[in-house]
Amino acid sequence: MTASSPTPAGATSAPAAPRGALLIVFLTVFIDLLGFGIVLPVMPRQAEPYLNALGLSPIAAGATIGVLFSVFSLMQFIFSPLWGRISDAIGRRPMLLLSLLGSVVFYALYGFAVTFPREQAATALAIMLLSRVGAGIAGASVGTAAAVIADCTTPENRARGMALIGIAFGAGFTLGPLIAYFGLAIFEQQAWGVGALASLLSFVALLIAIFVFKETRRPGARSAKEFPSLSRTAAVLRMPHVGALVLIYFLSIFSFANFEATLARLTESAFKMTNDDNFLVFAFIGLMLMIAGGLYRPLAKRLPETRLLATGIALMILGLGGVGLVAWAVHGRPLGDQWPLDKLFYLAAAVAVAGFAFVNPSVSALISKSADPDRQGEVLGVNQSFASLGRILGPFAGSMLFTLNASHTLPFVAAVAVLSYVATLVPRLGGQSSHAVGRMPQG
Repeated sequence: MTASSPTPAGATSAPAAPRGALLIVFLTVFIDLLGFGIVLPVMPRQAEPYLNALGLSPIAAGATIGVLFSVFSLMQFIFSPLWGRISDAIGRRPMLLLSLLGSVVFYALYGFAVTFPREQAATALAIMLLSRVGAGIAGASVGTAAAVIADCTTPENRARGMALIGIAFGAGFTLGPLIAYFGLAIFEQQAWGVGALASLLSFVALLIAIFVFKETRRPGARSAKEFPSLSRTAAVLRMPHVGALVLIYFLSIFSFANFEATLARLTESAFKMTNDDNFLVFAFIGLMLMIAGGLYRPLAKRLPETRLLATGIALMILGLGGVGLVAWAVHGRPLGDQWPLDKLFYLAAAVAVAGFAFVNPSVSALISKSADPDRQGEVLGVNQSFASLGRILGPFAGSMLFTLNASHTLPFVAAVAVLSYVATLVPRLGGQSSHAVGRMPQG
């Protein structure tokens, strides 16, 4: 498979990418991750006083915090195919505007939730949960954002366009914790400042989208008439190569989420890092996503996506295996105290993150090229739906495995084992036409 294969009949070449469209795609994904990154580091601490006021046991309190985290991805799992298919029917612009508006409302609602006194703990937690549900629904637009890129890039430039989403992820993941750190200082440590910041930034992006973003869905494209359903999802997964690619993406996300969910706990147990230190660690992870995404774009012009995908999986195996080795070495000190284990940790983490930055756009580009041009939103939405499922199951599995062994290596052993299986799936894509179009039954 090469990036220079001819476009088959039925797959129309996309027009040159409008700057406004790509800017809004970047902003939509960036704001989604920015709001997530702003809330993520402080939400457990802001929920804890309410949980204590209710007299919950440590297990029940931990489960409640887990629900507040996972419900965001659960909503994305449910709504990503729906948003994508509706965007195929009525256009990308209204769906992305609705997504940004939802972020404005529900991040503001989160800020409101944490202003309640402890005596109203149940109300505060209920509104906090509602805000997380709404933010997850609003954030289910990544598949639609990917469809915008598919609309306005040629197949030859598809992977480079998809890399913008990875860069936006990295930028949001980098700046979110930093903005939370400095923003709380600006608002004099007021709890509502976190939600206010995320809502304000979403509002700025919404205004830019209203005045800049033009519709990218092709004029005359067939409208989707059948409502999204399990049968429609099954039809997407039966398309040539799409099912295998979705599986590869799901398992890759699952493995990487083992690392994300245990990162703060590992740095605390291994290197005694404080909360402020962890802000910087998460910012480092996001920065590496940005850098690797920037490197991917020129490589995508010269190398086929399957090779870049295989490279990304190999780097993830090497990096996550290295993080596991560091965790084992810190616990048992078999390498001796003279080894700079903290530096090895950062190196291994950087390699793992770089690998993930290669996997993400490669899978999205390959799926997009395998999809009917009039079904881009739906097909890419299904892919993002399973990615969200990986973000639900990965943290759960990683958090459980982290506690089962004193060295805390099991999450990384599991991730490497899963990725080793994923590596065996990639060669099966070798016969895929670079721009093959998988037709689906018409709704």
